[in-house]
Amino acid sequence: MDGEKPKPKRRSQSLNRTPEGDVGEVVVQIEGLWTKFGRTVVHQDLNLDIYAGEILSIVGGSGTGKTVLLRQMLGLETPSKGTVRVFGVDISSAQAEQLQKMRNHWGMLFQEGALYSALSVFDNIALPLRELRALPEDVIYDAVMLKMDMVGLGMEHAIKMPADLSGGMVKRAALARALALEPQLLFLDEPTAGLDPDLSDAFVDLIQTLHRELKLTVVMVTHDLDTLFALSSRIAVLADKHVIAIGPTRAVLAVDHPFIKQFFLGERGQRALEVLDDRDAGTDTEN
Repeated sequence: MDGEKPKPKRRSQSLNRTPEGDVGEVVVQIEGLWTKFGRTVVHQDLNLDIYAGEILSIVGGSGTGKTVLLRQMLGLETPSKGTVRVFGVDISSAQAEQLQKMRNHWGMLFQEGALYSALSVFDNIALPLRELRALPEDVIYDAVMLKMDMVGLGMEHAIKMPADLSGGMVKRAALARALALEPQLLFLDEPTAGLDPDLSDAFVDLIQTLHRELKLTVVMVTHDLDTLFALSSRIAVLADKHVIAIGPTRAVLAVDHPFIKQFFLGERGQRALEVLDDRDAGTDTEN
C-alpha cells in the first residue's frame, strides 16, 4: 500500500556454525526468544541450539542478557515471548513436578559458588541427594565422598564450613554439588571469576577432565578470555539483542563486528590468542 513503511529487517546472524566433531542431538533449543524489562528489550527474536557433548560459551557486553539467558534455560526466569526447550521440553510451560524432575538432569555452578553458609561442605554437596528423599544416608555418604574426590577436594574438608574455604575450594565444593545427581547438562556462570591465574588454570583443567570423562554438555557464561579459549567447543556472541555469531573460536574471531573486535582482539585478547596458538601448535606436533 502507498505510504506504508516497510518493516525493518532483523539483523541476520553473521555466523551460524554447528559443532565440529562427535556431538549428539540438540539438548537446548531456543526459538524466537524475546526478553523485555519494562520498555527495555534485551533479547529480540533470539535463536540458539546447543548440542549434546559440546562446551558452548556465551559472551557479550554489559546488558546483553547473558546471565538472564542462562536463567531462562534453568527455568528461573520466563521469556516475554518465544520458547526454551531443554531435553525437548518447553521450560516455560512445564509443570512444577515436571520441571523438578528435569532439574535432576542438570547442575549449576553459580559465580560465587552459592554454598549455604550454615551447612558444612559435606551437607552442601549432600543436599540435592537428600532432597530426593529416596536414598539412605550411607549411600549419600559414599556419593558425596566420590564427588569430592572427583573435583579434587580432600575428605578432610568435608566437615568445614564454607567460610573456612579458600576461593578455589569454594568453587570445587560448588562444582561437586552441581555434579551430585550425575547430570547430563552442566551450567557454569563465570567459573573462574575471582581465582588467581594458577587456580584458574587448575579449574579449567578440572572442567576439561570432567567434560571428557562424564560426557557432559556444558553451557558457560564467561568474560575471561583464557578460560573461553581453553574450554569452548563453540562460542555464541550476544550483541544487538541477538546471537550475532556462533561457531568455533577462530571462525568467530573472523566475524567483522565492533564488539568482536573490541572484546577478542584487544590487548587481553592478543595475549589469550598467543596461548591458543601455542596450544594448537602443540596439538599439531603431537598429531
